[in-house]
Amino acid sequence: MKITTLDYTITNAKISMNTSSGKLSIQQPGASVDIRQPKAEMSIQTTPGRLHIDQSQAFAEAGRKDVFQLTRENAATARQKALEGTGRRAMEGRELADIHKGTNAIQQQAQRASMRNFETGIAWIPSYGSVKIDYQVGDVAINVQTHQVENNTKANKPIIHYQPSDVSIQMNQYPSVRFQAVNKTI
Repeated sequence: MKITTLDYTITNAKISMNTSSGKLSIQQPGASVDIRQPKAEMSIQTTPGRLHIDQSQAFAEAGRKDVFQLTRENAATARQKALEGTGRRAMEGRELADIHKGTNAIQQQAQRASMRNFETGIAWIPSYGSVKIDYQVGDVAINVQTHQVENNTKANKPIIHYQPSDVSIQMNQYPSVRFQAVNKTI
């Protein structure tokens, strides 16, 4: 028995896709730096301190006097001793003149001459406070004038390049359906 059957052939569609990926590039240029710092202006004015030390009293007490002072003192001492000696001799002369009154003037004068007092001691050590110190404090005036920083720095914008991705689709084979009647024997 012969039967007619229907055969069919299907051809699938074939496509091709080509893609190119996107590209992104970012460059960040450095900042344009322009900074200036003007120098500070500084002035210093000083008034020096003054130190005055007067040791003349200490040297005088230690016996180390200047020539003019030593000459003045020796002249005054010699004048005083001369006046004392003149007075003593005048008194002794009166005592001797009054010897007729029954006084023993020669013996008294000899006794006084043998009983002189001599002053002794350490004369080369100056007394406390004999060195005079006077100090006037100095002064320092400092004047500083600062200047602001000049900052002209500029930030640069980034450089961005972007290429989008691309997709291309092509039909390599179109779909099709084919029918065919075939006689088959069973």
